[in-house]
Amino acid sequence: MTKHIVMFKLQGSDELRRETALRFKAALDALPEQIDVLQSIEVALNENPGEDWDIVLTAIVPTMDDVAVYAKHPAHVAAAAIIKDVKQLRACVDYNC
Repeated sequence: MTKHIVMFKLQGSDELRRETALRFKAALDALPEQIDVLQSIEVALNENPGEDWDIVLTAIVPTMDDVAVYAKHPAHVAAAAIIKDVKQLRACVDYNC
């Protein structure tokens, strides 16, 4: 099993970042029904105003190779497009467990 953990920092007003993050979360939450290799995904929005990152997700797929399958899937590409114009930073860790 491989865990794919990603954090995003968005730019723009608080309202724009929150609205975009909610649309992104909804799109990501729908992915397990659309992507066979995606066993589960948990998406959360940061509630601590003292921290810099806006969104964190943890996706679980069977193998490290499946991270690429998930990333290239059209449904994932469409979800990623939601934050394309406001994404400031992205950090990722993938590991086998």
